[in-house]
Amino acid sequence: MKTVRQLLRTKGHEVLSVAPDTAVFEALQLMAEKNVGAVLVLEGERLVGILSERDYARKVILKGKSSKETPVREIMSSHVLYVRPEQTLEDCMALMTDKRVRHLPVLEEGQRVVGVISIGDVVKDIRARVHHRATSELHHGAVIPPSLGHENLAQPPPMRLLKRAASRFPGRLPRRGGRASPRGPCRL
Repeated sequence: MKTVRQLLRTKGHEVLSVAPDTAVFEALQLMAEKNVGAVLVLEGERLVGILSERDYARKVILKGKSSKETPVREIMSSHVLYVRPEQTLEDCMALMTDKRVRHLPVLEEGQRVVGVISIGDVVKDIRARVHHRATSELHHGAVIPPSLGHENLAQPPPMRLLKRAASRFPGRLPRRGGRASPRGPCRL
């Protein structure tokens, strides 16, 4: 399994940060310029918070504050979840999903920030690995079971197979017109 350290080697170790007293507007300008959804908040080299687009939307816009007059300290998330370089990307995805966060700082022993990973970084890497594995199997003569009823993975399965699958799970698939079947709600 790929580790955070391996991902940072390919992605890079760039850390975008602001000080706690920086105006929210300046932090947003940095985020827009670098096309990122969050910046770390550092006092010196110590991580004290993270500012995300979500923080801005909920704590500035919805409360009628001015982003030019509000310091980052007032709206940042000060309880910051983080990962270590030796953790796996699967660990990161589980943490991001469970805690509903999109960005994780990477801290080495001694609490030194060495990078940031986003949910996009994790998904992009996992997709690349899945694609590489599927392509590799095709190049090495992987045999597709005849039960799939088609010759190439790139082609969709024939309609008869879709109908057969639908008949096996009548309570889980929506009927024509988008309504759920009488056996219960639509859950795929």
